[in-house]
Amino acid sequence: MLGCLCALPGGLLAQDHEHDHQHADPAAASPSWSWTTDANVIAGYNYQQRQFADFWAWESQNWVMLSGERAAGPGRLTVVGMLSFEPWTIGRFVYAQGNDGKPQRLYAFNAQRERVPLGGSPQTFQTGESYLGSPLINYQHPHDLLMALGATYRLDRGHVKYVIGADLVGSPALGPVAYMHRESARDNPQAPLTHHFLDSTHITPGVVRAGVELGRMTFETSAFRGEEPDENRLDIDRPRLDSWSARASWRQGPWQAQFSGGHLKEPEWFDPYDVTRLTASIAFNGAVASRPLAATLAWGENRELLVGNLDGYLLEWDLGAAAWSSFYGRVEHGRKEILSLGVHPRGLVPGQHPHSISDFNALTLGHVWDLPIDRGGRFGLGADVTVYKTSADLETYFGSPHSYHVFLRWRPTRVSPAHVH
Repeated sequence: MLGCLCALPGGLLAQDHEHDHQHADPAAASPSWSWTTDANVIAGYNYQQRQFADFWAWESQNWVMLSGERAAGPGRLTVVGMLSFEPWTIGRFVYAQGNDGKPQRLYAFNAQRERVPLGGSPQTFQTGESYLGSPLINYQHPHDLLMALGATYRLDRGHVKYVIGADLVGSPALGPVAYMHRESARDNPQAPLTHHFLDSTHITPGVVRAGVELGRMTFETSAFRGEEPDENRLDIDRPRLDSWSARASWRQGPWQAQFSGGHLKEPEWFDPYDVTRLTASIAFNGAVASRPLAATLAWGENRELLVGNLDGYLLEWDLGAAAWSSFYGRVEHGRKEILSLGVHPRGLVPGQHPHSISDFNALTLGHVWDLPIDRGGRFGLGADVTVYKTSADLETYFGSPHSYHVFLRWRPTRVSPAHVH
């Protein structure tokens, strides 16, 4: 996979900056198609240390994206497609110490008692989506093969700009830029623990969008399928427009901020209740004292019938300390259901079924060294460590866990064409 990506022509390699809502200048744009690509590949070693059991894995987090733009009538048409190979690169090589003290490769078993891959990247306190009929706990799911496929039409009417779009798979107007596209998170191989408070709708089957841009402000709304993708990572789930969201965002220079809210129709099949989600974030992607800095501060809240309001907070950053070196980090705090997470029937009322809500705090510090390789993209060698502080109920089962990553990172080299997302 990495070899194929490195073989892309240099003119197609995308600019290395945040994949937020940036637009090329319509007046300067060519009436013919203009194509750009972007990609990110992290491959390496993941070690999760916790009480009673340690897990480690060889894995790769990755995606590749192609976007095209051209004039269409009085406006501009943009098409976007995005793939991930994580269905084959995550959850395949996971190990733990066996009863004989030797490393043992781990598998899961389906309903037919057939041995199958484990189904996710080991990550302490991570939750969201399911595998083999059970909620994922302490694992980050792989992303679907098709992460995005959609089109956007933009009409410029002076100080007012109108935007409409539709996606077979895409992201509704809810939350900040998805974590894998944020420059503040792009070097970090680990998904945020607050992912399902903020931006978990970034791979939604079926999205219709509309928005208006007024100067530095953008107002958007969308209808989409509220349910998370199923555990079949190779298919395209059936689109449904049963949920809605709205977002107001502001942008000036290196700063951008957003506030959004949405109503999600039964996002998890094992907890068949609607969720109202609110998010707010502010991000910086510029330079401080001539050093590139990308940082994001975000808050998200899920309002659920059975467990009430659950909040998650995130601060993450990536600082270019030198031309060849960058430091990244993430601080998170939140409350979520972990110990009692399971399959819940419909029709419950608050207090009828016990739910255990736990507090978690996580701090990640990491460093990436860019390697002196001039051709084939930007290669970097990275490592990080994560420490956790939790409520007493989690300490009983997890102790004081830590996690570590050592990895090789690849991304395209910088070129001039603007990336449109």
